[in-house]
Amino acid sequence: MLHVDDDSEFAEMAATFLERADDRLSVETATSAREGLDHLERGAVDCVVSDYEMPEMDGIGFLEAVRERWPDRPFILFTGRGSETVASDAISAGVTDYLQKGSSTERYELLANRIGNVVEARRSRRMLTERTRRLETLISNLPGIVYRCRNEPGWPMETVEGEVERLTGYSAGALERDDVSWGEDVLHEADREEIWETVQAQLATEESFEMTYRIVTAGGDTKWMWERGRVVEPSGGELTVLEGFITNITDRKERERELERRTEELEELTTELEEQYRYLFEEAPVMAVVTRTEDGEPVIDDCNRRFAETLGYEREAVVGERLATFYTPESARELLGGGYDRALAGEFVREDRELVTADGDVVETLLRAVPRYDACDEVVGTLALYVDISERKELEREKSRLEEFANIVSHDLRNPLNVAQSRAKLARETGDLSHLDAAMRAHERMEALVEDLLTLARTGEHVDEPVAVDLSSLAERCWTTVPTAEATLVTQTERSVRADRDRLQQLLENLVQNAVEHGSTGNQTPSDDAVDHGGKAVTITIGEMADGFYVADDGPGIPESEREDVFEAGYSTVEDGTGFGLRIVRQVAEAHEWDIDLCESEGGGARFEFRGVEFD
Repeated sequence: MLHVDDDSEFAEMAATFLERADDRLSVETATSAREGLDHLERGAVDCVVSDYEMPEMDGIGFLEAVRERWPDRPFILFTGRGSETVASDAISAGVTDYLQKGSSTERYELLANRIGNVVEARRSRRMLTERTRRLETLISNLPGIVYRCRNEPGWPMETVEGEVERLTGYSAGALERDDVSWGEDVLHEADREEIWETVQAQLATEESFEMTYRIVTAGGDTKWMWERGRVVEPSGGELTVLEGFITNITDRKERERELERRTEELEELTTELEEQYRYLFEEAPVMAVVTRTEDGEPVIDDCNRRFAETLGYEREAVVGERLATFYTPESARELLGGGYDRALAGEFVREDRELVTADGDVVETLLRAVPRYDACDEVVGTLALYVDISERKELEREKSRLEEFANIVSHDLRNPLNVAQSRAKLARETGDLSHLDAAMRAHERMEALVEDLLTLARTGEHVDEPVAVDLSSLAERCWTTVPTAEATLVTQTERSVRADRDRLQQLLENLVQNAVEHGSTGNQTPSDDAVDHGGKAVTITIGEMADGFYVADDGPGIPESEREDVFEAGYSTVEDGTGFGLRIVRQVAEAHEWDIDLCESEGGGARFEFRGVEFD
């Protein structure tokens, strides 16, 4: 507020008391009317308080100047000279309030109260004016009708504004005069009773209502309307006054009917397509699985009968389970290690996968997976098709074994056979019997080759039902069946593994024999000399790991560059070795689905590690 008084000390004192009386007040002062006008020009002032007797321009003149420039600014005349003449002149000039000065501090509290009242009143008038203007603008721009009516049959209208004539064909005046009845002439005859019941039912529980209905225009056209209204005041007795808004929704209703028609057609088409899809899905000559993604892993949403029956499950036991549950460990690692992500990304996935039946049998398949999309075109999973290629894979393995067998027979057996034939011929021609010794060694070589070849050909990758096998006991048994010369066996395990006992014995015997044969620096049979490497007999250790076991020796070891080659059929660094021992070792490990790794032992020799082993 601005306080104008030619007594500056009084003005300062009054400011202190006023601000103390009402903490909303911020008082600025001026010592003349001219200074007060300048102050009003410079800044916003909510209220002016002025003395009457001032030099140059008195309070009335100041009031008139303020009213000329700011007609609605609150102005309070606060003067020590009170008379009816001054009060009359002030009222004529448009003063907001009039108050005489006094010596009591209560006068300042009264003045502060008057200031608050006139400022709030001015703000309220402004808000009311602004609201009225907005309401009039809103009504003029609304796509419909604003009304006030009585809640009684016929819905007699007291006021109607907006697009009345455009929507109904009747004028607002005709409805307000009741020349046209909203309930009898405008509302569709079939909807009148339902409208009345709907409004009364909603008003019984709350003060507002909402509904859609039809009207008939003056021209006979039918239109759909949406209405929302509420109770505003009772008009005496049981009658109630309602106010609300009505708008035309005919276009929306027509779109809804068209949408409903198209939706029905689409639902029929969708049902037909779903039936066709289900038929193709169920009758497909391959195993089919639909997955969804949960925490980055595939979960089975659906599967066809062939998938469930091939794996030996009921469909209900498969749906909802994680897909990796039905994979072998190696295939599961490929699935979760990037295979599923590639399928989700739309990459062409065509890979071998191994499935596991309920009985534990492995089914080899060829997988083809594509992304699966939802209605928003987002990838939510995959459609995976599995072709059972177990028979084809077995034929391929048989072919591979036959080719390997034929190559070995044609190459490895031919050499010692040629030696034996040549030595026998030389013995016959020269009479030198030493040639017969060489021929005998060639025959022994052929016999060893034949035995290993028969082992490879007969057993292949087959294993019998695994049983609990004590590693230490089996190692001691193998030690008695293999020539070990001066070698030493150390067992550092008391655990039992689940394996085919006979095949595991083959594995250990071949590893022991390999360590004995290669632990010597020379070329000799174990029975001829003590097996040594630099004069020291070789020590063979069989021990356990967290997930398997190992067989290690402290012989000369196997160079890193040759560690992959030693598992190939026919590869040997010993002159009279068959080269099939470690091939058989790898074959037994693969048959048990163990991982085999060849590395250097602590003693500098060879260490064969077998992982993925199941302990009893």
